[in-house]
Amino acid sequence: MGFKEINIKDLKENLVSLISDEWTLITAGNQDKFNMMTASWGGFGEMWNKEVVSVVIRPQRYTKEFIDNEDYFTLTFFGDNKDVHKICGSKSGREVDKQKETGLTPVFADNSVYFEQARLVVVCKKVYCQRIEPECFVEKSYIEQYYPENDFHYNYVGEIEKVLIKE
Repeated sequence: MGFKEINIKDLKENLVSLISDEWTLITAGNQDKFNMMTASWGGFGEMWNKEVVSVVIRPQRYTKEFIDNEDYFTLTFFGDNKDVHKICGSKSGREVDKQKETGLTPVFADNSVYFEQARLVVVCKKVYCQRIEPECFVEKSYIEQYYPENDFHYNYVGEIEKVLIKE
């Protein structure tokens, strides 16, 4: 079973629910080395006359190194099965081989890495990155609530280059 490409505007899903409820794996790297992490924060939209996705990554996350060093990253979705996320959301790729522990089969295509078991893949070209700055919060309670260790996320915006669904 392979994937077929569709236009993001033809995706008939709630894009907020897709990330917040189903969760995603953010993956970056190449055939030599890659890493993935679970994420449940982010969003889809339009900026600069392009369809984009926005994801946030804390500075201590290993996957951040891969996204910083690559031009592309992917979001992969697996449906209701959260087994992958139990590993990729709790273990560091610095210490374990997440691919081996999850049993995921990597696909190296489209300048990126995604997984054969995914039901949906979004291939993104990195176009913007900025650290979330504490002085920019209007709602100051979020700083204490979400950043007690001052480990403010980096926001990455990726231009959506390809959307693949499982055939």
